[in-house]
Amino acid sequence: MKNLLKISLLLMLVAGGILAGCGSKDDGGKTADGKTKITFWDENAGPQRTPIWEKLIADFEEANPDIDVDYVGLPKDSSKSKLDTAIAADDMPDVGSVQTSWLPEFSIREALLPLDDYLADSELNDLINEGAVTFNKDVVRDGKLYGIPYTQNLDVIWIRSDWFKEAGLEAPDTWDEFFTAVNEMTADGRYGYTIRGGAGGSFQLQRLMFAYSGLENYFDDNGKSTINDPKHVEFLEKYFDLYKKNTPKSDITNDYKEMIAGFDTGVVAMVHHNIGSYGEHSKAFEPDQFEAIPLPKTEDGRYVAEGGNTINMSIFKSTKNPDEAWKFVEFINSAESQSYWNEQVGQIPTNADVLDMDWIKDSAHIKTAFEVYDNPQTVLYKPPFYLPDYRSILDNTVDAGTQKVMSGESTVQEFLDEWAKAVEDSEAKYNDAMK
Repeated sequence: MKNLLKISLLLMLVAGGILAGCGSKDDGGKTADGKTKITFWDENAGPQRTPIWEKLIADFEEANPDIDVDYVGLPKDSSKSKLDTAIAADDMPDVGSVQTSWLPEFSIREALLPLDDYLADSELNDLINEGAVTFNKDVVRDGKLYGIPYTQNLDVIWIRSDWFKEAGLEAPDTWDEFFTAVNEMTADGRYGYTIRGGAGGSFQLQRLMFAYSGLENYFDDNGKSTINDPKHVEFLEKYFDLYKKNTPKSDITNDYKEMIAGFDTGVVAMVHHNIGSYGEHSKAFEPDQFEAIPLPKTEDGRYVAEGGNTINMSIFKSTKNPDEAWKFVEFINSAESQSYWNEQVGQIPTNADVLDMDWIKDSAHIKTAFEVYDNPQTVLYKPPFYLPDYRSILDNTVDAGTQKVMSGESTVQEFLDEWAKAVEDSEAKYNDAMK
C-alpha cells in the first residue's frame, strides 16, 4: 500500500477483534541450546493431518540439526480468525500454511514476506505448478508471490460406484444426468444425495452454481454480481428441491463430518466434496465400491472449477529468521515431502517431479482431477478473494441464507439477491478504500 490511510480503511473492513497474542517468539528466535527456532502454524490440524506434519518436521530437523521447528496446530474452523488476531497483535508465526483465498487480505495487511526472489534462486524454480504460482500473483494487488502452493484440490462428487453398477446406471456426466441419478438412487432407505446445509456449505454451494451456469466472472462489466444470475436461480431451485425428498432431513444442519459420515456409512449414494476426503472414504470402502467423478459439465460441455484451490507455505514478514524459514518452506515443497503429504491426504502435488511417481499413476481420484485441470476447455473462475470480508459473507450471509431456503423461510431469488448485495456492497467499500 502507498499510504497508511488506505491500510487503515481496509483494516476497518476486516471482521474480528483483537485478542491476546500467542507469544510465539518471546525467546528471540533461539532455543535454550542455541538452535534457531521457527514456529509453524498448520491451518487444518487434526488426527489425520497433524501426524503428517509431525513426521515431515522430524525429517526436516534431522536434515537441519541447527533449526528447531515449533508446530502449532490450528483447528480448521478457527484458523483464519487466529491468524487475524496474530497479525493484529503483531505476534505472528515464522511460517504458516495459508489458504490461497487469504493471500490478498494478508498481503494488504503487509503480513507476509514476498517470496519471488527466494523461489527464483531455488531448485524449486520451474518445478512448482506455473498456473498455481501465477494465480497466487494475480489475486494480490502488487503482483508479488506470497505463498508457495504445496497442494492443490478439486471439488468432485463421490459416488457409490457399486450401487450404480447394481442399478445399471452410468456415473452422471451432465447436470440432467446428475438430477436423474439422485432420483434413481433414492430407494430402500437410501438417499440419492446429501446437501451440506450446515457450516461451510457456502463454499460448496458457490462451486456448484458456477459449475452449472458456466459463468467465468463474479462481477459483470457494470460491477453487478453474477451471484443472482438467472442460471444460478434455476440451479438452486432444482438443487434445494431435493431436500427431504432425496436427501436426509438432517442436511439442514449437517456440516462436513455429518455429510461425509452419511456417505461412508451407506446412507447416501452421492456426496459433493473434494478429493481431499479420499483418505476417509478409503477407510470405509474397498476400491471398487466408490469413486470420484468431476462436477457435471455445463450445457455446452465445459468443466468449471474454482481457481486458487490451493494451500501454500507462506513466511510472515515479522520473522527474525527468514532464511531458516525459507529452508523449511523449500523442504516442504521438495518432491519427497510433497509426495508424502499429498499421498496421505489424497490431494494433488504441485511439484512436477512428483507427477511421474507410481502412486500418482495408480490414484483414480487424482486422474479425475487431471481430467478436469488438463482439459483445454475447462474454465477457472476467480472469486473476489481480495475483499476483506469475502469469507465472513460466506460464513454468515450465505450459510444462514442456505438454511432459510431449506426451511422455507426464504425463496432462492431472495437468498441470491441478499448474497449479491452483500458482495456488491463489499466491492464498493473496497474500491472506495483503494482510490
